[in-house]
Amino acid sequence: MMQAQDGSTDHGVFPHHLFPQPESAAEKRAFAQLQTHLAPMFKQVFPNPMAPRTVIVIPSHSLDSEELSKITGIHHYEERLLCLLMLLQLPRTQMIFVTSLPIDPTIIDYYLHLLPGIPGNHARRRLTLLSCHDSSQIPLTLKILQRPRLLQRIQKAIAVPDAAHISCFNATNLERTLAVQLGVPLYACDPALAYLGNKSKGREIFREAGVLLPDGVENLRDDQDIVDALTSLKEHNPALSRAVIKLNDGFSGEGNALFSYEGCPVNGRLRPWIQKELPQRIRFEATHETWTNYRQKFIEMGGIVESWIEGEYKRSPSVQARINPLRQPVIISTHDQILGGPSGQVFLGCSFPADEAYRLDIQEAGMRIAEKLRDYGVLGRFGVDFISVKTAVGWSHYAIEINLRKGGTTLPFLMLQFLTNGEYDSQTGLFHAPGGRPRYYYASDNLQNRNYRNLAPEDLIDISIANQLHFHATKQEGIVFHLMGALPEFGKFGAVCIGDSAEKAKSIYEHALVVMKAETQLPTYQEQHVYGNGNGYGRFPRTLPASHYKQPPSLSA
Repeated sequence: MMQAQDGSTDHGVFPHHLFPQPESAAEKRAFAQLQTHLAPMFKQVFPNPMAPRTVIVIPSHSLDSEELSKITGIHHYEERLLCLLMLLQLPRTQMIFVTSLPIDPTIIDYYLHLLPGIPGNHARRRLTLLSCHDSSQIPLTLKILQRPRLLQRIQKAIAVPDAAHISCFNATNLERTLAVQLGVPLYACDPALAYLGNKSKGREIFREAGVLLPDGVENLRDDQDIVDALTSLKEHNPALSRAVIKLNDGFSGEGNALFSYEGCPVNGRLRPWIQKELPQRIRFEATHETWTNYRQKFIEMGGIVESWIEGEYKRSPSVQARINPLRQPVIISTHDQILGGPSGQVFLGCSFPADEAYRLDIQEAGMRIAEKLRDYGVLGRFGVDFISVKTAVGWSHYAIEINLRKGGTTLPFLMLQFLTNGEYDSQTGLFHAPGGRPRYYYASDNLQNRNYRNLAPEDLIDISIANQLHFHATKQEGIVFHLMGALPEFGKFGAVCIGDSAEKAKSIYEHALVVMKAETQLPTYQEQHVYGNGNGYGRFPRTLPASHYKQPPSLSA
């Protein structure tokens, strides 16, 4: 369904020059018109599992390329939206999945065989896989827009144009242009509202929603503003020992840095001291970041400075929510985030649900923020991150960030939902499978070891099955893998470990680590042969005799 400049639609392929100019007023009008199709589709098509529909998945990370480069194996992160293949369990749903590079067929087959109640070959007939065959660092959506013939192939593949929508990781001007050129609505926030997800605007929204947030200063423009903000925070709170500096559009914590006030003067020379010490004292979450580069990026993006929340018992929960096309805010889930990095600000994974002691409290705060975002016109999924500190009278929750997009908690919850056909209970914050059985998970995007580089996706699947780690549909527990394409190059993959209790889910995860160590451990000679002194990496020659391998211990699932 294509849309010409006058807003009319046609099921043929329009010549490229007939589309409105990207980012023009005409394109924005055409996009607004397309978006009006979502509400009736949501009412009539979405609730009916037998209704024909087409879902176009564009897993583009349309974010700052320099910030993206800080994430190991980022070009494989398009695979995280393969969780949407689970929609093919709806027997009349067609999916078009577009990627930068072709995905290993083993990975596709792995997901399709997870589909409950649907033969894999039936789902495969309804799946169209397209690729740009382009490994460059520009966003996938831009790659598609640069390829008119690929655009035509996408458009021609749409089986149900009147019930089609685009699902993406995040929505920018690029995704708006793609939606208009395909004539298909985008189930995501209008790119004109993207500013609502930056760190500065997030702080303003938290105040508007009446939600607690750390002391801080937003809308900073350069390093002098950073110095002023650090000075102001310390003068306001002399006991403050550390502050965090954040890029407005940083993500996964990689755009954050920490500043320590240790040894600062107590007289009137605080600001000159901070001015002098900032370049040396700042500690970045991103590996290999420098002050020169960070300073320039801050000038480009802007950012905030906040007091570092201290506490003996501190957690980092999050709330995942959605505003549907009927403008109804819905809480999807709560999580406790697993964080790493030099000061514990980098997202590594999550556990579901958040701790019983506070999951309903952050859910209520998340709903207040969701209602405020609804009033701004936001559509689609988003997450809100908190820092929670235990006090003598309970837990205090500080809202710190809005992620106006799908995120690290999207994939694991969707996998749980699709695999078990269960539901989230907002009254308890628990997820119940059919029959009322609760389900929990422990998930990570960052299972990484240099020995894993010797594995291909099919090897990981073999290890999983041989050690009874694979998700068991009858028991409704086990492990589902993702990011498997990153194994050979980066020795990295992700896992969602599902169990009937938080302890069980965590134990499945820990058992998987033991199994992976046993299955990939190289004897000392081979370790030296493959990795030398740690300066290089290579694939282990599979032709060596079995006697060279250490035998894995006897492990029970």
